[in-house]
Amino acid sequence: MLTVCTERRTALPLPRGNGFLCLLNLMKKEYSDLFEAVNAQKNFKAVIFDMDGLVFDTERVFMEQLAVAMKEKGYSLSREVYIKTTGTTGSTLKNIMLANYGDDYPLEECSHVAQSRLEIIAETVGLNIKPQIQELLEMLKEKNIPCAVASSTKSVYIKKYLGQSGLLEYFSEIIGGEMVLHSKPEPDIFLMACEKLKTAPSAALVLEDSENGVKAAYTAGIPVICIPDLKEPDKDILKMAAAVVRKA
Repeated sequence: MLTVCTERRTALPLPRGNGFLCLLNLMKKEYSDLFEAVNAQKNFKAVIFDMDGLVFDTERVFMEQLAVAMKEKGYSLSREVYIKTTGTTGSTLKNIMLANYGDDYPLEECSHVAQSRLEIIAETVGLNIKPQIQELLEMLKEKNIPCAVASSTKSVYIKKYLGQSGLLEYFSEIIGGEMVLHSKPEPDIFLMACEKLKTAPSAALVLEDSENGVKAAYTAGIPVICIPDLKEPDKDILKMAAAVVRKA
């Protein structure tokens, strides 16, 4: 774990060069290594993982498949609209898509087609696990720190994808989007995860990639590490995070 003296903040001039950049990153809670970011957090007793864009590189794949499915129906998916939907499900997702594509947009049909194609990819070439995730899960297992997945994806798919990738054994609890009334950015799914893990929100740690996920964890009162995927979070979102991991 990296350490830095916080007693001298403004009275003395900061060192220049690489040392200055390192100190500046620490003061901003920014890291280039996931292990450093996790180890810098204190006294957490459980870790809650998002799945899409955090455990697997599936946000990008699903976005591409949804774009194709929508194109086949005469619609054009923009990256900006898709990013607004990351981490959401149910009425939240529906409201975003209908607001952008009209009340006639075939939401269920396009989503089903994209999901079916993602399943084929998972079953054939497999899903890419994001860097350092499996190693982090192994470290947490060795330390007897329980882990859960809290994702807007349906639990049946979460279990399927984790099982196919050999990661299911690391998680004691799986919470899918259909298990809560309100999706991210509401805190419901993370609060349910804490309840199932028998851990107070303040004693848990969330790993998230999306702005909606960071908002949900923050609202739930759970420290959250943001590992951006498709979009660099806005400044107000970054302020909610206990740490941010940007790959070097």
